Amino acid sequence: MNRILVVEDNPTLAYGLRNNLEIDGYEVEVAADGESGVRAGLASPPDLVILDLMLPGMDGYRVLKRLREEGLRAPVLILTARGEEADKVLGFRLGCDDYVTKPFGVMELLARVRALLRRAGGGTPGVDGEADAVERFGTVVVDPGARAVTREGVEVSLTPKEFDLLLALLRRRGTAASRLDLMREVWGHRAAVASRTVDTHVAELRRKLEATPSDPVYILTVHKVGYRLRPDPVPHGSLTSP
Repeated sequence: MNRILVVEDNPTLAYGLRNNLEIDGYEVEVAADGESGVRAGLASPPDLVILDLMLPGMDGYRVLKRLREEGLRAPVLILTARGEEADKVLGFRLGCDDYVTKPFGVMELLARVRALLRRAGGGTPGVDGEADAVERFGTVVVDPGARAVTREGVEVSLTPKEFDLLLALLRRRGTAASRLDLMREVWGHRAAVASRTVDTHVAELRRKLEATPSDPVYILTVHKVGYRLRPDPVPHGSLTSP
């Protein structure tokens, strides 16, 4: 199991990152400031570091410089509200491997984490790259690595958010996801989107992927909770939408 160190002083964001990374199969340690991040990174070197730049005491640039000077070779993903090119260039010069600007979609972040671990030789969680394995339900085939979807062998065009929403449902292996959870994962923890946005995107997924969108078999509503995706094929007519 890959270990990830998250250095983030915002407790809400740190909790969300930890929760989603653990769902994806990683072991996660969280440090709330730069100095504790350096100590954690050197005491038990992780397979990857997610590092905020705006930290109390020791900022992310100094943390990155110190970790690299002390010999940490694990990939480092910088996470920050700064989007200026000069900030990115400095981060890369100090040894970061990727850069994500807030607000961000969690699915994008997870994809970047997987890519960094693959390039570092650490693979992805699970067995034989399970996290990026092709998924199937009914006549729909989802390839997370290629971000491609087909239905009955024909390619289906999904928007980036529709694809991320589909992956968020698939990752739960049939368990329910609340609208709030989906909003946080797909639109980012700071995104000001109404729950109606989730409903609209679910309706589009049903239109594109269900045989009868008004009577879905796979992308199901969970009353007073949110949605779930039934991953296993079922005989026609054996299941009706809640």
